This record gives sequence, C-alpha cells and structure tokens, in this order.
Amino acid sequence: MLNRRSICTFVVALFIMSSFAFCDSLKDDWGDFLHYTKIGRFDLAKGYAQKIIDSKPDPKELLKLSEENEVGYKILLKMYADSDELRQVAGGIIDIIEDGRYLRRTDPKIIIQEIKRLSTNIKGRIAAEQRLKNAGEYAISFMLDALADRDRKEEFAYIIGALPKIGKDAIRPLVAALQTDDVAVKPEIVRALGEIGYSQALGYLKYIIENDKNAGLKELATQAINKIDPSAMKIPSAELFFITGQTYYYHKASLAPQPGDFANIWFWDAKENKLTRHQVGQAYFYEMMAMRSCEWALRADENIGKAIALWIAAFFKAESSGLEQPTYFAAGHADALTYAMTAGPEYLHQALDRALTDKNAHVALWSVEALAANAGQKSLLYTFGTQQPLVKALSFDDTAVRYSAAIAIASANPDLKFIGSKLIIENLAKAIVKENAVEALGDELAQVYAMRAVDILLQLAITRNELIDLSQARGELVKVTKANWEQMQISAGQVLAHLESPDAQRAIASMAVTESNSLQVRIEAFSSLAVSAKKNSSMLEGEMIDAIYAIVASDDVDPDLRAEAASAFGAMNLPSIKVKDLILDQSKS
Repeated sequence: MLNRRSICTFVVALFIMSSFAFCDSLKDDWGDFLHYTKIGRFDLAKGYAQKIIDSKPDPKELLKLSEENEVGYKILLKMYADSDELRQVAGGIIDIIEDGRYLRRTDPKIIIQEIKRLSTNIKGRIAAEQRLKNAGEYAISFMLDALADRDRKEEFAYIIGALPKIGKDAIRPLVAALQTDDVAVKPEIVRALGEIGYSQALGYLKYIIENDKNAGLKELATQAINKIDPSAMKIPSAELFFITGQTYYYHKASLAPQPGDFANIWFWDAKENKLTRHQVGQAYFYEMMAMRSCEWALRADENIGKAIALWIAAFFKAESSGLEQPTYFAAGHADALTYAMTAGPEYLHQALDRALTDKNAHVALWSVEALAANAGQKSLLYTFGTQQPLVKALSFDDTAVRYSAAIAIASANPDLKFIGSKLIIENLAKAIVKENAVEALGDELAQVYAMRAVDILLQLAITRNELIDLSQARGELVKVTKANWEQMQISAGQVLAHLESPDAQRAIASMAVTESNSLQVRIEAFSSLAVSAKKNSSMLEGEMIDAIYAIVASDDVDPDLRAEAASAFGAMNLPSIKVKDLILDQSKS
C-alpha cells in the first residue's frame, strides 16, 4: 500500500518527467520547423511554427534553443524578413524569444546570484560580469543595494570593479542614484561614471562640483569629467544638462534605451534610500528624458530660459505619440498646452522656432496655439535671433500651422506692418473655404478652421484694422455665402457688410432673397445688408431691389423676415419713386 511520502515522490517524479517531455517536444518542434524551412516545405514549417506558438512555451527555454543553434536563429530572422508565407509565424516565435531574453536579463534571482558570484573565483567573476552586463540597467539597483549593505563588506571591491563594466546602460540609474546620502557608495558611483565615459553624465558630475560640500567628492567628480571630456570643466552644469536634453530630444542613438516593449526612467527614492524605475512607452522615452534633463538644468540655474522652451517642445512632442501620460506623473498632471500657456511668449517662440527648423508640425502647431491664447501684438511679433518665428510659421509647410499662425496674429489686431504681413489675409481667405483644406486636415478640422478664420475676419472688420486688407478675401467670402452651411453663410455676410464693394453687397442681397436658404440665414443676411447699405449706400441693381421690395410688400412672408427686409430697404436710401410704390400699394383710397 502506498504511503503519503510515496505518493508525493511519485507526483514529483511525474512532474519532472512531464517537464522533460515538454522540453523535448519544444526542441523537436523547433528542429522540425528549421528542417522544413531549409528544404523549402514552408507549408509544413508553418504548421510546426504555429504549434510552438500555440503551446505557449517557456520563453527562456525557446531562447536557449535559439542560442544553441545560431544558424537556425538566422534562418528564422531571414524568414521574417523575406518570406510572405512564414513572416507572421516567424514574428510570433521571435517575440517569444525576445520575451525570454528580457526575462533572463531582468530576473532578480539571477542578478542577485551573479552579484554574489563576483566574489567567488576568477572564472566565476568573469562569467558574472558578463551576465550582469547583459542585465544592464536592471543590475544597478541590486548592485547598489549590495554596496550599501555593511554586512557584505567583503564583496565591496568586486562589485565596484564590476560596476563600470555594465557600460552605458548603467548611466541612467547611476546618475539618479547620485542623490544617495551614503558616503561610501556615492564616490563609487562617481568613479564608475568616469570609467564608463559617456557625456550624458557630465551635467550631474559638474553639478556635484558646483553644489556638493564634500571636497573629496568634488575632486572625484573632477577626475571623472576629465576622463570623459576635459572641456566640460569650463561649462556650467545647467548648460551641460541642456545639451543632454537636446541630444535626447533628437533621439541620439547612444542614448537609446535597452531593447524591449518599453523603456525605464529611473528615480531615487529618498525615503527608502534606493532606486526605483517607471516604465514608459518607447514612443516617448526620449522626450521624457529630454524633459528630465531640462528640469535638472533649471535646478542648476533657474535663469536658463532655453531649458523651459526645450521642456515645452519635448512635452508637445511626447503628446504627439498619442500615448497616455506616464504613471510617474502625479494625478491631475496638466497637459503640455497648459504649461505652454503659463510659460509665456518668449519661451513659446523658442519652442516654435525649433519646431519650424525641425519641420515638426505637431510642436509648431501647439506652440502657435499657446501663443494665440495669451500673447499680444508685440509678443506675437517677437524676434528670436534674426527670425520672427510666428511670421515664419505663416509660410510653413503644414496647413494647420499656417492657418493657426494667421489666426494668432490677426486676433491681436496688429497695426504694425512687417515683411510677410500679406500672408495673414492669404491664409485666412483660404481657411474660410473649407474645401481648400479637407484633404490636409479632414472635414471636421477644416470646418473648425473655417469658422475660426471667418470670426477673426469679422473682428478685424469691426475694429477697422488698417493693416490687413479684407478685400483680399472678398472672393472667398462671396463663395461661402452660397455654401450649404448656415453658420458660415451668416458670418460671411456679416464680414462682407463692412467691405465697400458692389460684389460684396450683391452677394449679401442674393443670400437674403434666395428662398432655398433657411429663414435664419435670410433674416441675418437682410440684417447684414442693412449694415452694408448704411456704410456704403446702395450698390444693388434694379432687379435685386425689386426682389427685396416684393418681400417687403408681401403679406405672405414671415413677419421677422419682412421686418428685416424693410430695414435693409430703408437703409439703402432709395429714390422717392421706389418708396412711393410701397406707400401707394397699401393705400385704400
């Protein structure tokens, strides 16, 4: 009779046997996939590849198989690149292998074991250093925890020897860890940064020289900078941080995060006295790091305004990814536009100038929109270097940016002539005809810009702006009075009422008498016609005057429409012969 111990032993043995069987099955399927791929039987190869994917194998086991057969792994990559038939399944297997690579690299148990193995023997130390280098940034927090553990003093020398060998992936967590108060660990971080030798550490090292009270640490930071780039000793830390921010902003390859579905941003938790990491999308990792660099620049020198401009540009650029804000942003963290409007015109012009130079339409557009929200004429026409960025935006190769720039400048009711001022009315005129921009903006956004543009034209007309010649938009305004869009028809008529032009007045009158137009459009058109007549007298032909008279004289017309028609008719100050007909027609003598 089996006792409990025998049963347990049997179950464990069965589990082990099944595990080996599963591994053998995975190995067989992997081998069969490669075999049939080699001989060109892609139909069979596809079946075995799908079998591997469906079995949901241990990613680390599949990774191990791919590493044991380098030729086979190259075949897999080639099929993903070249074979239409095998691309999807090959991609699925590659994804699993990459998951295995990530799991092995980031496994805390393995990292901790390898840190301990550093202090065993030469062979063990060499192997451990290589494993820790593969772990990259993920190894740093465990290595620093070990260095801070006073019960592991005998390992100290081996760990600090391995620290710089991690390479450039160690820099981001190491510079974050410079905020530690541990007087034994901090100097080793400084030494390691000097040994690794990448310029992204320069700002942090120079910050120590400028701000730390420990003379010995300052000397170590000086030595580290001299190993990386001696010329940096002459540059303030704020400027070095700004330079790093720019390199992140432009996605310099040497700053790339470790491969994976996401990237890490490292912080120092002062309360727990340890590193913490936050995952962010690869799509905006560089922008988030550019923002962090700018924040450090401002800590070093609150007067480095260009860091504010770069921070705003980076935030706008990050938002263009479409991803949600990172989790390390506090609840209720404002969006980029809120910060941009708060920052003010000087920094927005710098961000805009950068965007125009880079041909980044998203950053340019939102910089312009922020300027439109809070800047006056002098601020809008600010000169940055030899350029007026907002004026430059009037001819930018993006429809939305051009339209927004024209609306921004026009909304300030400018009265100072400048080179390119004619582009304001050119862009506004194009914008009010929605069809001009549908292909570039889509129907909905084109409609929004059309209404914004016509509203600005009305504002300019009412204020009698002398810089912007509204007559240049007369043709477009006349065109949209005939559009099947009530709001635009009404607004266009209101603008045309201020133009001294027969075409303008006749377009308003035509809109008023056309029976296919809505009642509201016709009433508003007669109101605009009255304004036009008061300002410019009558410029209508007899046939149109007769049509208006017919509305005024009719008993069947809506009373409100008839009243507005009468007001317009009277405003035209017509000869007595026309008024006589109206009086006698109602006479009952």
